[in-house]
Amino acid sequence: MINQLDWSLVQAFLSVAETGSLSAAARELGASQPTLGRQIKQIETQLGATLFRRQPRGFTLTETGAALVAPARAMREATQQMALIAAGQQEALQGSVRITASTATSCYHMPSIIAAIRTAEPEIEIELVPSDDTRNLLYREADIAVRMYRPTQLDLITQHIGDITLGVFAAQSYIDRRGMPERGALMHHDFVGFDTNPAILDGMQQAGFEVDRTFFGVRCDDNIAYWELVRAGCGIGFAQACVGRADPSVRELDFGYPLPALPIWLTAHEAMRQTPRIRRVWDLLSEGLKPLVS
Repeated sequence: MINQLDWSLVQAFLSVAETGSLSAAARELGASQPTLGRQIKQIETQLGATLFRRQPRGFTLTETGAALVAPARAMREATQQMALIAAGQQEALQGSVRITASTATSCYHMPSIIAAIRTAEPEIEIELVPSDDTRNLLYREADIAVRMYRPTQLDLITQHIGDITLGVFAAQSYIDRRGMPERGALMHHDFVGFDTNPAILDGMQQAGFEVDRTFFGVRCDDNIAYWELVRAGCGIGFAQACVGRADPSVRELDFGYPLPALPIWLTAHEAMRQTPRIRRVWDLLSEGLKPLVS
């Protein structure tokens, strides 16, 4: 009967609808293809309707099936919301907290902060997810995110920690080889730029430098590898001032041009923010990140 429709059947329907095949849906749900096939037949029997057309290369939705995708997605959102709310009621200062941050933040700043968190709260386990992709807090891909921009999703709690100062740096080996860069001769020097990320190119153009992508003889989007290229003497580059100033292999350069600041935001789903262990890690993260900002 429809009023006894099992969520697992709806989940199977939605996964096949979104992936277009039993095999892809099985991988997504961690189930076997025969199990999913039986679930699809079962939900079609209960609803008294054919939801898919079976084709050699997969499944396509019938008109009825297509009409059911939106309410099925609404059911998925509701179950995820229930899980978030239930998880947010856990009281103990123990368990795991999953934090996502950019690769640069994860490498340069998070290790010492996590060490301090573990010292203060040894019963709380920390899972660090270094990623420059946007992790979805609504789907529990992370409990807390450290962002370099202000998130705009609904149902999120945010805190602006402050702004990180950026600087211009060159390796001492580069300076020994090419001489100290001077403001009036910058166009004759080598610069390390991003590959597909337009941030550095846009910034230089806004500062009045008429350059294009080919101006940067070395290009890399990965922030960790980018900094290593600068440290190796590939050219002048940009980095968080606190990172560059702590590195004895490079020298900071001052060309008199203002650089944009890099904001730091803490973000969590509002239902999870009140979980004691997440609230505690949030507070310790805030405390640990504040020395980085101006």
